[in-house]
Amino acid sequence: MGVSPSFQAPAGTRDVLPPESARWEALVDCFARVAGQAGYGLVLTPLFEEVEVFARGVGESTDVVSREMYEFEDRGGRRMALRPEFTASVVRAFIQYRPTTPWKVWYWGPAFRYERPQAGRYRQFHQVGVEGLGSDEPHLDVEVVALAWRFYRALGLTRLRLDLNSLGDGVCRPAYRSALVDFLGSRSAELCSEHRDRWQLNPLRVLDCKKEECRAVAAGAPHQLDYLCQPCSDHWGAVLEGLQAIKIPYVVQPRLVRGLDYYTRTTFEVAAEALGTAQDAVGGGGRYDGLVEALGGPPTPAIGFSLGIERILLACDAEGVFASAGSELAAFVVDVTGGAAALAITEELREAGISADRAFGRRSLRAQLRTADRSGAAVALIVGPEEAAAGTVQLRWLRSDRGQEEIDRAKVVSRLREELG
Repeated sequence: MGVSPSFQAPAGTRDVLPPESARWEALVDCFARVAGQAGYGLVLTPLFEEVEVFARGVGESTDVVSREMYEFEDRGGRRMALRPEFTASVVRAFIQYRPTTPWKVWYWGPAFRYERPQAGRYRQFHQVGVEGLGSDEPHLDVEVVALAWRFYRALGLTRLRLDLNSLGDGVCRPAYRSALVDFLGSRSAELCSEHRDRWQLNPLRVLDCKKEECRAVAAGAPHQLDYLCQPCSDHWGAVLEGLQAIKIPYVVQPRLVRGLDYYTRTTFEVAAEALGTAQDAVGGGGRYDGLVEALGGPPTPAIGFSLGIERILLACDAEGVFASAGSELAAFVVDVTGGAAALAITEELREAGISADRAFGRRSLRAQLRTADRSGAAVALIVGPEEAAAGTVQLRWLRSDRGQEEIDRAKVVSRLREELG
């Protein structure tokens, strides 16, 4: 059977092709550098897990689990799910391998949610993030927030707003939940159609709803900050003091709850104001001190965040920063003698650590030079019959007005190292 020529990437996904993909590489490299400077090491987890990892970790009542998760049964009859987020998978790995704490890791890769595609939001989306497990120290919260903030700044983003809240813990949240239930019960008829019948299942989701009806009701809802127990209040105060000490600006947002059930105490979100829409979040996170225990591990405090690559790049475009990376190609070999010279020179350059490319298909000199110019290479190395006989190469500068010169074939590597570093 022939392959249909009409096949396209599935709805809600996209292909990232060169040269745009170089920008993604640069973003991940930047994040790796910032995370590494803070002592975080790379962790790689599977694309899929048992459904229960996310059901128990993220929360059965969340939209992520109840409506958006890609589930399937494998050939062994096990219920599996493509990861809709990273934290639960990282926690599962922590429980499985029991590393020394504090365990500080960073990650990047794709996650999957079945939701309506929109600008910067896809069914397969990509994130970078960190997790720090094993310490309830407020300064770890400050370190994690500062790491995200420093990464955004490293990309050149400046029009950012850091929203901050505390969701309390198992001691003080029940009293707040009761107050919120009483409040929403008196206004339930005013909620959006989705939450009018579901608000009792998870009342915090109403505060996270972006529809105008729920936003209007939430404006008068009680605040968790008014119900914090003393330990949570002390923790909250220490986090704010820490951020002030390192001069990271923040805005207290009492209705910030994020969309997942596992958050406790410090919760934060970063908005890119340059996007100019209600959907301006480019990342966020918070504490999840009960998640390790919920997945069967020992009581372990933890905090982390995830940042959306697609959304970050939209914000960069809106601010005109972190432009697409130019070509890093040093040399392009042009060979009109049959191709053997191009093969030898290109391989020699690559072995010496100098990036190089060449044309294929015995194309004309003019066609190969056009390809060389489009490649973004700094120089073209031209070999014709006369150069081949004399053991020389014509070196033509493509990105300056230095023109062209003939050099000894044996000195190509040393000359390019001297000129290009």
